[in-house]
Amino acid sequence: MNNNPSRRDFLKVSAGSALASLGPPATGLAAAAPAPAPASGRIKKAVQIYMLPKDLSYADRFKLAGDVGFEGVEAQTMEDPKVADEIKKASEDAKVPIHSVMNMAHWANPLSSSDPAVVQKSLDGMKTSLHNAKLWGAETVLLVPGVVNADISYQDAWTRSQKNIRTLIPLAEELKIVICIEEVWNKFLLSPLEMVKYVDEFKSPWIRQYFDVGNVVIYGYPQDWIRTLGKRFRKVHLKDFKVLSHGFSPFQTEFVNLGDGDIDWAAVRKAFADVGYTGWATTELEAGDEAYLRDVAKRVDKLVLGL
Repeated sequence: MNNNPSRRDFLKVSAGSALASLGPPATGLAAAAPAPAPASGRIKKAVQIYMLPKDLSYADRFKLAGDVGFEGVEAQTMEDPKVADEIKKASEDAKVPIHSVMNMAHWANPLSSSDPAVVQKSLDGMKTSLHNAKLWGAETVLLVPGVVNADISYQDAWTRSQKNIRTLIPLAEELKIVICIEEVWNKFLLSPLEMVKYVDEFKSPWIRQYFDVGNVVIYGYPQDWIRTLGKRFRKVHLKDFKVLSHGFSPFQTEFVNLGDGDIDWAAVRKAFADVGYTGWATTELEAGDEAYLRDVAKRVDKLVLGL
């Protein structure tokens, strides 16, 4: 999140493009996705690896994550094999598993590009992420499927990204890693109905969704997304979002700490319960020290777990 300004740091946001009609969502799903790791009948809390102090070794970062109350970590694409092995050992020694990998190649090299060289860089990054996930024992890899901009139409983003993602399915199946499509501020997949249709069209249990609670607040309600997506989302990102000043357009907004924004966490918690979600929920906030991280973990306990 912090590595990609496109995902946050938007202080002025214009709301308004109308969605093209894409027809009703697909009604049937392929075979059920591979079962996630047992979550003891409840949501498990994790932290983004970048939120842990960078001045610490990986061993100390993972130990700190466990000490402050997190049960797992979401890591990022690592091309250096030695560092990847170091991260694996740190996770195993601290007994804090890596449950997912955030792919890092999709913003600079979107799969919706018309340039084959750009697409190839993106696919190579995803292949590295999938192999990272296998090494680390993760279940999923997060993927931003594409972007819409002045040069890439909505339809082209849809068609190109699906075509390119399909080439990754055989590797995902071989490695037994699920690719999870995230909704982000990319001007694409702006409603839960669209996301359902987009995911269902793959007809593959190896393509699911990664739901970000905070990313949809500008144009929807997370509790509505959760119920509409149902069993399609396999992982969750946690952050909060606040509208600072209302106006027709633009208006002032910012991402804030959990509980400091406009999200109705009681409604979100109920929606998770209604769809039976018991997977991982990962905080995606600013980095900080031990006291800050301990406070974030307690906020997850209160707002998401209802403890």
